[in-house]
Amino acid sequence: MWNKNEQNGKIDQAKGKVKQAVAAVTKDDDLKAEGQADEIAGKIESAVGTAQKKVGAAIERVGNAVKK
Repeated sequence: MWNKNEQNGKIDQAKGKVKQAVAAVTKDDDLKAEGQADEIAGKIESAVGTAQKKVGAAIERVGNAVKK
C-alpha cells in the first residue's frame, strides 16, 4: 500500500506526462517544461515516500527484536 507521499508522487508523475503529451500536440514549450518539472517532482516525492516506508519498517523490526 502506498503512503501519502508515494501516492502524491505518482499523481504528479502522471500529471507531468499528460502535460508533456498535450505540449507535444500543441507545440507549447512552456507546458512541456512544466510537465517535465512535475514528473521529476513526482519521482522525488515518490522516492521520499518509499524511503519513509522502508525506514518505518526497519524501526518496527528493531522494536520487535528488542521486545523479544
